[in-house]
Amino acid sequence: MRVLLLGANGYLGRFVADRLLADPAVQLTALGRGDDADVRFDLATGSPGALTRFLNAVHPGVVINCAGATRGGARELARHNTVAVATVCESLRRSGCGARLVQLGCSSEYGPSQPGSSTAEDAVPRPGGPYGVSKLAATELVLGSGLDAIVLRVFSPVGPGTPAGSPLGRLAEAMRRAMQSGDNELKLTGLGVQRDFVDVRDVARAVHAASLSAAQGAVNIGTGRAVRLRDAATLLARVAGFGGALHELDDPHLGSPPAYPYPDGCGSWQQADVRTARDRLGWRPRIGLEESLADIWMEAACRI
Repeated sequence: MRVLLLGANGYLGRFVADRLLADPAVQLTALGRGDDADVRFDLATGSPGALTRFLNAVHPGVVINCAGATRGGARELARHNTVAVATVCESLRRSGCGARLVQLGCSSEYGPSQPGSSTAEDAVPRPGGPYGVSKLAATELVLGSGLDAIVLRVFSPVGPGTPAGSPLGRLAEAMRRAMQSGDNELKLTGLGVQRDFVDVRDVARAVHAASLSAAQGAVNIGTGRAVRLRDAATLLARVAGFGGALHELDDPHLGSPPAYPYPDGCGSWQQADVRTARDRLGWRPRIGLEESLADIWMEAACRI
């Protein structure tokens, strides 16, 4: 199976590449903006015609798009998350390769949800910020393209490679600094937020399964269980060996308002309904949050 991977050097793309390279039946070509890509191409500025010519030359059976931006202004997010996907879809329509498209979406497309609920794929999306809007627009382009396509809506990815600027990455860095300086307490905000954390290696398994599947439409990729950031912080402290106290600066008992450090526009709660992934992809998460946090801590602890 010839696979063209877009965004192979990104947070999720690196693990997708590793998963595909471990499959002897896959012939992988990586396309991206970095020097380590097999072919350098910027989806946000490149023309559909140029990408079409490349598709006709390589003739992949599957195109996986892990490329995109998570930060920046509305125009930058639209360029990298929406315009880029429009280029991919148009190129596949023009090409004669007939490749299947696996697009990585995200849970930010849904926006805020009712605490205690599980969000299914048929939920009406109400993204709460420009990132979610740009990803939702990309999903609509893919699903309306007429291509053989599937969109994996990934919930909150964690594990090795977690960006230091992400909420869990910042938490690990704060804990590292506290331990390094000998502080026996850590003051944190936003610990009331609850998210469905899914390990990046499980996400890569889902992408692999989607590549081999005939399933189409949107499919949630998560664990089906929301975890309070406060509980994740306690678990991280345990795996890190931090014996100090965790103090919440936004403790509702102190009369202060809750702080939501997650920039995903999804408010205080998000949990995936993952039955579609189980039924249509045969996929279930395997890696627990403790292992994911241990990997985050290992990387943070090695930082100078």
